[in-house]
Amino acid sequence: MTLSIRIIPCLDVANGRVVKGVNFINLIDAGDPVEMANFYYNEGADEITFLDISASNGERATTIKIVEQTAAQVFIPLTVGGGIRSVSDVDRLLRAGADKVSVNTAALERPNLINEIAEKFGSQVLVLSVDTRSRADGAGYEVTTHGGRKTAKIDALNWIKEAITRGVGEILLNSMDADGTKTGFDIKMIKKVREIAEVPIIVSGGAGRVSDFTDAVKVGANALLAASVFHFGEIRIADVKIAMKNAGYPTRQIQSNP
Repeated sequence: MTLSIRIIPCLDVANGRVVKGVNFINLIDAGDPVEMANFYYNEGADEITFLDISASNGERATTIKIVEQTAAQVFIPLTVGGGIRSVSDVDRLLRAGADKVSVNTAALERPNLINEIAEKFGSQVLVLSVDTRSRADGAGYEVTTHGGRKTAKIDALNWIKEAITRGVGEILLNSMDADGTKTGFDIKMIKKVREIAEVPIIVSGGAGRVSDFTDAVKVGANALLAASVFHFGEIRIADVKIAMKNAGYPTRQIQSNP
């Protein structure tokens, strides 16, 4: 059975508000996260992703509250990332109503975190978020941190392979070269990751036109994540799903939600 292609709005949350910029710089306020999640639920989103981009200890309580409020009224899978450093962090978020968690920096610093989460909760709850960019010498892709501003000095494909071996259930592939540019998803990079990853790939960074979404699916994306084009009404989820259907890709039909 062919799985449906998922369309996922991403809500980058700082200080309890949704924000958006280019390469995580020059952030502007885009709205209330609970209201926006509910809006996207009614628009036909297949999942919602919250990324706590401030991810400080002080913000954790705010994030938990947002997850609780969202889970009470939005009945599609909810993924939460940002500042997750332990099994207990994951436990709190799942109890608050999250369905999946996304790890990034903490897993780079301590890869065994992936094993611990997968063993405790199962691979199906664990998404590895990888912020990648082309290496300056053109020899493949490197993992970055700090919104793409610093290199982790790790080969992206090797890191993805290791993370899958350790128990990651999905890869959230963020192209820092394309982020916020609206010039299309990084097709070349998606192809490279598809060749080595047997788990679902969520692609992020660069969506600007409806055709960008179908282009990414053609080369192996299982799900498509976007922020600003949805937040500011440039593209509607319904339009993406119509394009998917016309291209012959299965998607969950948009229903009238209560």
